[in-house]
Amino acid sequence: MSKESHPIIQNMLSNDPFSQWMGIEVKASEPGYCKLSMKVREEMTNGFGVCHGGITFSLADSALAFASNSRGSVSLALENNINYTKKVQVDDILFAETEELQNGRTIGVYKVRVTNQHEDLIAEFRGTVYRTGQKHDSEN
Repeated sequence: MSKESHPIIQNMLSNDPFSQWMGIEVKASEPGYCKLSMKVREEMTNGFGVCHGGITFSLADSALAFASNSRGSVSLALENNINYTKKVQVDDILFAETEELQNGRTIGVYKVRVTNQHEDLIAEFRGTVYRTGQKHDSEN
């Protein structure tokens, strides 16, 4: 497992202002896999003072995008869902780790586990992507 980010993931993150705003860092990556982290900030909270669910979803969605696209074909989300299991507080560190369940020619299916700095399960996310067949520029 490489701590250095896969070239496609590096390129995607450098062109992704939202993931940059979230403070996402790539902890490990290889084709079909990535592990991301981010620290929850005050401006990421909702009216109840806990992390907005959209932030957790977005972290998992970025993990899905990076892992699925690292195979070389432009991959776009078809369907995603998430189950939240624990609330998230300001200053929590979240980790999103992918598991590739299916690596088909046109369809990919991934599970993303989101945990905190204590390794508590925060959410489970599942995503299906469509592989367009178009290659990433860094692969040409």
